[in-house]
Amino acid sequence: MKTTKIHIKNLFGITEKQLDGKSIELTGPNGSGKTSVLDAIIYALTNSSNRDYIIKDGAEEGEILIETDTGLSINRKKRTTQVDYKSIKENGYTVQRPESFLQDIFTPLQLNPVEFASMKKEEQNRIILDLIEFAWDLNWIREKFGEIPEGVDYQQNILQVLHDIQSEKGVYFTRRQDTNRDIKSKKAVVEAIAKDLPENYNAATWANYDLSSGYDELSRAKEKNNKIQRAKTFKDSYDNKIRGYEAEMEIEVSSAERAIAQEKEALAGTIERLKAELAAAEDKQKTIDEKLIDKKKLAEQAFETKKAKLGEDMQIAEKYAALEEIPVKEKEEELQTASEMIKHLNEYNRMRKMQDEIEVLQEKSETLTQKIELARELPGEILKTATIPVVGLTVENGIPLINGLPVSNLSEGEKLGLCVDVAISRPNALQIILIDGAEKLSEANRTSLYQKCKEKGLQFIATRTTDDDCLEVTEL
Repeated sequence: MKTTKIHIKNLFGITEKQLDGKSIELTGPNGSGKTSVLDAIIYALTNSSNRDYIIKDGAEEGEILIETDTGLSINRKKRTTQVDYKSIKENGYTVQRPESFLQDIFTPLQLNPVEFASMKKEEQNRIILDLIEFAWDLNWIREKFGEIPEGVDYQQNILQVLHDIQSEKGVYFTRRQDTNRDIKSKKAVVEAIAKDLPENYNAATWANYDLSSGYDELSRAKEKNNKIQRAKTFKDSYDNKIRGYEAEMEIEVSSAERAIAQEKEALAGTIERLKAELAAAEDKQKTIDEKLIDKKKLAEQAFETKKAKLGEDMQIAEKYAALEEIPVKEKEEELQTASEMIKHLNEYNRMRKMQDEIEVLQEKSETLTQKIELARELPGEILKTATIPVVGLTVENGIPLINGLPVSNLSEGEKLGLCVDVAISRPNALQIILIDGAEKLSEANRTSLYQKCKEKGLQFIATRTTDDDCLEVTEL
């Protein structure tokens, strides 16, 4: 699609100008209106301008009309006292969604290739990526990633969006770094805890172990064993106690006999001196024997009482002495082990909790890695179905490559040639290129650019500042 007519009236610095669709070069000094022609065409295509004043000074209305060989008609009027006017028709029929329609028939590279050649590589990359046509929206992003990743400018080309998603500064990469750092920290704690735990530590066993009941059982066993020991000792001392009781009885009887004998001797001496008391003394002597008998009986009764009591104690002792002692050594060792093991439970539980947290974090890290890898794989998938405007255009790590070389590595002439290739890449697009400031190019590059446009059948309008006195139009 080429222009057949471009009519400009009262726009920018132009009073009235008409072009017939041929390729031309506008030359002349600064301020002669060369760039105004290009600005008017850009205004017609984009409905915007970087100039503060669009209507020519003194006029109330500025107009541009562009007609093409396909029946397209673009008519814009900028007004000061009325609402602006636009009419976009194709073969006499009004075009639906006209602004979107116009955006689809040209690329930014067509509007200023000279400026493109001098741009920073980041801006050049953005423009090239924007040329790749692939239908996507936020729902497509949500479907692929399960969410809308944060920290990404979604006004960019999809390939740049995907590059930003997977980049080291992207939210997934930084989240994965934080997650992996957390995993590493928790693993260090787990290893430290595990190192202090006894070998083959079984937390379930010690968590359910009733230490208090165990100690109660051990205490009862020890108490019973003490009774058994005392019973055996008591039983072994039975004969000794009987002998002791007999000795006490003999000593008591002997003491009584000695006392009576002494008393008899005293009384016998007294009898001779105390004849008068003889009868009384003889009577008393008879009662002393009876007294001895009574004391013997008392001593024997005491002996029998103690012996009977000892016999009762002996029966109890024999009952306990016959019992087997309860083994407590094994229980003591078990309780000691349990006590030591239970001390580790809190740290073990903390370790297990961290292990669970690590597992969750590892899953999170793996999910983030999958999303990063997805963002790296999707450009290749996109390029399989996307419309590529230039032969040899590929994308690697978000950077467009032309035949394997970054755009920034291309020479000025190659960048200009790229603009031409882009302009003719879509047959139904507007086959025109606007070259503003051709004097900035070397003569070789300018000549090469004009020649390539002719060879490709591309209409071009170029401006070049010269020392001429007035504006000149040269048909090329």
